[in-house]
Amino acid sequence: MSKYKEIKGFKVQTLASDTAASAIAAGTWSSGGNMNTGRFGNGASRNSSATTSVVAFAGFTSPPLTARNETEQYNGSTWTEVANVNTSRGQVGGSGSSDSAALVFGGEVYPTPANQTLTESWNGTAWTEVNDLNTAGRGMGNTGTSTAALAVSGTGRSGFTEIYNGSTWTESGDIPSNRTYPNVFGITTSAISAGGDIPPATTDALSFNGTSWSPITSLNSATSTGHAFGTSTDGLSVGTTTTEYWNGSSWTEVAEIATPRQEGGAAGVSNDGLICGGTPPSTTAATEEFTAPSTFTKINLGQVYYNSGSNAYKVTEQPISGGTWASGGNINQTRSGMGRSMGGTLTAGIIHGGIESTARALTELYNGTSWTESGDMSAAVRNHAATGTQTAASAISGTSGPGALVATVENFNGSSWTDGTSINEGREQIAGVGLQTAGLVFGGNEPPVTAATELWNGSTWTEVADLNTARVEMTGIGTSTAAYAISGYIPPSGSAPSFTTNVEEWNGSSWTVESNINTKRGSSGASGTIAKGFIFGGVTHTSYVANTEAWDGSSWSEVADLGTGVSAMGSGGTSDTSAFSAGGNRGPANTNATEEWTVPEVNTTITVS
Repeated sequence: MSKYKEIKGFKVQTLASDTAASAIAAGTWSSGGNMNTGRFGNGASRNSSATTSVVAFAGFTSPPLTARNETEQYNGSTWTEVANVNTSRGQVGGSGSSDSAALVFGGEVYPTPANQTLTESWNGTAWTEVNDLNTAGRGMGNTGTSTAALAVSGTGRSGFTEIYNGSTWTESGDIPSNRTYPNVFGITTSAISAGGDIPPATTDALSFNGTSWSPITSLNSATSTGHAFGTSTDGLSVGTTTTEYWNGSSWTEVAEIATPRQEGGAAGVSNDGLICGGTPPSTTAATEEFTAPSTFTKINLGQVYYNSGSNAYKVTEQPISGGTWASGGNINQTRSGMGRSMGGTLTAGIIHGGIESTARALTELYNGTSWTESGDMSAAVRNHAATGTQTAASAISGTSGPGALVATVENFNGSSWTDGTSINEGREQIAGVGLQTAGLVFGGNEPPVTAATELWNGSTWTEVADLNTARVEMTGIGTSTAAYAISGYIPPSGSAPSFTTNVEEWNGSSWTVESNINTKRGSSGASGTIAKGFIFGGVTHTSYVANTEAWDGSSWSEVADLGTGVSAMGSGGTSDTSAFSAGGNRGPANTNATEEWTVPEVNTTITVS
């Protein structure tokens, strides 16, 4: 007998708007009232608690370039001119808590250009000169209130950070690399600086504790606009068009602004903020307000629902074509040649071994933000295979130096290494997939280059069917019973040596040829399974590759590139939606950089017949 659900299907939830990861992710930008005087390089009461109580001041108009002293108050819909700043100037710093309590500092006067130390305090009625900055400058990062302000870096300031306590400015720890217009938000004892023009514009992000700056996860997109508002654990960095939300540990791209701009004023909190003024392509008077809903429906991967507002059926998915690479925390020891097909995940990663002048034994663990050194391997090794997870990993074969191949296996338990059972054929530039208890290794250089494959069942290594094509520097994805051997380098055999696009599939007993990737390469990183996976980076005869290719079960397609071409990196991930690339060789030198791959959950309209 048929069940009712089989006849009638299942009920689809009706929602008035799309689901979202958070209220901020569901936030939108909308037009506010125009300022009376369009300008750029203006300041604003950065920490106003709402967009109904903001003051904006000073700035430049152009053309011709003219320094301004106008002050305007915003009530949520209309700007009203009030008492002028005492000294006309642009590219100022600004802070404040409302439209009646603000501070303007630094900047540049014109038409005789000169950076300023001048500081003025606003009480809602008039501006009063107070104690100057210690170092003159313009285009500073700025945040705080009228009695507790932060001035960061800027033109002429050599990365200096100064703190205002309501009466005087005091120098604090310098920000690394002098920069103009960083997006700074928070308070004097807990602030975030995102981006800035070093030059060029950067994705760097740093955290300030009242004394010193420390690196944090980088922005997804480089910016140098000066637009930001919120707290150090709940803030927005607004680029020329992009908006990124900082939740205290990571950046997420949210709604874009409508009018591209930089060097405007910004004020508010993460769920209720604004930007006003700015340039280019031309000086604007436009105000845009960011508002997050008070209630929302949390996104749920795989959810099907009906959006009554747009009259459409939606499904939540993670299309790999929407994935992006972003900077992560640097590894502690610069190196390349770490185990290929590295185990672990984006938030629980592991790298081990490698080479920087000589082979290394160091192990590092990743929590999604920073790398921590852990127990060293018993012996230094490079160009080895790697299987397993952060708490149960294996380092298999490789070399300790030129001509010093090893067949040894070491096993990691999350804190220390112990010797395991050696494989049958020692080799370097070997690939591996699977777990510490069920692994597969293949290819490599004995010498000569080999097609040999060995299977680990948790107690013994067994030689099984060879690859169809012997090669080195390949990468792999999958498990000990379902894997891909991807690309690599085929040595000369009567013709020139060649990198290959070749892919072979392992079904648990034999290898068969699969669909080729698009770009020839060797020493790539990889993540995922034979159903959904991807490879990234690598090297050819002439260049280091940034190309990323995704496998959907039937074909390979190019998706977002790494920030920089790199090979022989440590890599990790078990899916096509989350992975990392750590260290490696960028030619001519190794790097300590980490890049993180993420694919956001999105709501896609589906066709219903």
